[in-house]
Amino acid sequence: MLKVQEIRELIKLIDESSIDEFSYESNGTKVSMKKEKESFQVEEVPKSSRSTYEPVQVEVDEKPVATAEKSKSVATQEVEETAASTNYDHEIVSPMVGTFYSSPTPDSDPFVQKGEKVKSNSVVCIVEAMKLFNEIEAEVNGEIVEVLVENGELVEYGQPLFRVKSE
Repeated sequence: MLKVQEIRELIKLIDESSIDEFSYESNGTKVSMKKEKESFQVEEVPKSSRSTYEPVQVEVDEKPVATAEKSKSVATQEVEETAASTNYDHEIVSPMVGTFYSSPTPDSDPFVQKGEKVKSNSVVCIVEAMKLFNEIEAEVNGEIVEVLVENGELVEYGQPLFRVKSE
């Protein structure tokens, strides 16, 4: 009969080998081992057993119709907002990871606001990184369409800060 240590060694050897099955018989004692491999089987379902889509008719009373009209107007409003927000052709992005500041000091007015005209060399914000305050320029002439970050917010490298409709 095999000792426990010998069985462990066999298990280890078979596990490390490419053998899938192993059987051993001695003095009326039989040991068999079989590896189970992960496999994926793809079965194709015959067309006749596939489920088909059957439309269900539902009667609608007046309240759900009113709700549908409200949701339709909300959807229309969202589409209009999306169309308005795509009215840009340039994004001013953060050149580094840091903290976004919209003004030079906490008490002063922001460098730019939505609707303001900017020139390519106009400073639009400051990004602080490791106690260094880096002025970010517009890089294009145009109008600020959208300010995408809040004052004091952490920004990532390449993150859009402003959307600009260039001239």
